[in-house]
Amino acid sequence: MIKKLLVTAATMTMLASSVTPSLAMGPAGMGMPLKNQFTYIQVAQPTLAPFGFVSYCVKNQDDCKPTEGPRSVEWSHAKMRELRKINYQINQAIQPINDDDGNDTWQANVSKGDCEDFVLTKRKELISRGWPAAALHIAVAYTPDNQGHAVLIVRTSNGDLVLDNRTNAINPWNNTDLKWVMIQSSENPLFWNQIHLG
Repeated sequence: MIKKLLVTAATMTMLASSVTPSLAMGPAGMGMPLKNQFTYIQVAQPTLAPFGFVSYCVKNQDDCKPTEGPRSVEWSHAKMRELRKINYQINQAIQPINDDDGNDTWQANVSKGDCEDFVLTKRKELISRGWPAAALHIAVAYTPDNQGHAVLIVRTSNGDLVLDNRTNAINPWNNTDLKWVMIQSSENPLFWNQIHLG
């Protein structure tokens, strides 16, 4: 899992506490179109990217470059169907298995893996289908049993949606059982920020 990254992030948070919080410019809200239900994910201090992600980027530099293009996807029923299909197919295709302690390896397109491997595989698949990379963000959180966990956030015109290997449902970011920790920057996937919950 991602235990070490959360300890490192906590350390960096203390060091970076003088940075002023700002708002991420992506809306967050319900996955279905409900008027006036949109909120914004607030990001706080910059923090270190997870070490496993940095190692992944060293080997897969094309997956970690800043990209041009839309930072959100226009919500539609067709887009939701595609998201549900991809989420379901990859959740079924990868056998969940945790990395050994001290060996937090992030990989895409694997037959066995943990949460980060699901996230990277979903991200690559969506990009291959034409979804803009700048609208797809990896986020780190805690599950209710305090396990470090990674999910894919898809920024849409109707809010930030969560693709999670623990469920085939796609939920708004603010309607999950997760305790949010950090998310990739929309400007550069190598830059990460804490998630400010106010």
